[in-house]
Amino acid sequence: MAATSEPSRVPTPEHRDLAHLHAARAHSFNAAAARYAAHRPSYPDALFDAVEELAGRSLTGARVADVGAGTGIATDLLTRRGADVLAVEPGAGMAAELHRGLPEVPLVRGDGNALPLAAASMDLLTYAQSWHWTDPARAVPEARRVLRPGGALALWWNTSAPDVPWIADQSVRIARHFGIDDAHVKKGAFDPAAADPTGRLCFAHRRVRWSRRVPVDTHLANIGSHSVFLVHGENSARTFLTAERAHLLTVFPDGVVEETYDVELLVARTA
Repeated sequence: MAATSEPSRVPTPEHRDLAHLHAARAHSFNAAAARYAAHRPSYPDALFDAVEELAGRSLTGARVADVGAGTGIATDLLTRRGADVLAVEPGAGMAAELHRGLPEVPLVRGDGNALPLAAASMDLLTYAQSWHWTDPARAVPEARRVLRPGGALALWWNTSAPDVPWIADQSVRIARHFGIDDAHVKKGAFDPAAADPTGRLCFAHRRVRWSRRVPVDTHLANIGSHSVFLVHGENSARTFLTAERAHLLTVFPDGVVEETYDVELLVARTA
């Protein structure tokens, strides 16, 4: 029988371009770490209540690795809940900002695709706003290796509530200006099948809604710290944000914006 050849695995130019853009967006935060720390939203207490419920254990006393910890927004809140937290962050700028703000928290450089952690060493792995920057086909086996029996993997994303009219309208304007639908990046990530293409984990899903009221300039600084703004350069971002400020002041004439979020949470326990 004649041998059959394997299909070509050489990346197409389109795939190379997408991979380059994905990498650029992942690394873009390092130059904007201080802005990220100052203006990004936090997380509600109800999120951590849900993590404890779905993980089947209290955060108090749990050994937790917060992976892709960024500037430490979730790291700090996990610590305040009584967890023994180790931060794992690949980016130099983000790691420096985390260490500046949380000098007492141990920090190692690394990412979810190759965790710099011993096997069976953690009760909980958390990925706050960061799982979509991993390769799940590599990150899932790494999570299973590092978690203790009965441990849990928790992934979550703060997503702007799409049923709020002004938020939906803003999303359209962002997509139109930059030519990128930023929402699809995370939507795919928190689909359980996409989060674990290996099919070896069983994720429970929970959605937690919350909101915060902030000055319009804080809101603009928040969205301006998103990767889609950072990779398109200051001039393009400034053009959008200037026009958006004028638009928002017609919606919020008192200059205070109510941002509404749905935190999408996925939690899977190990055997």
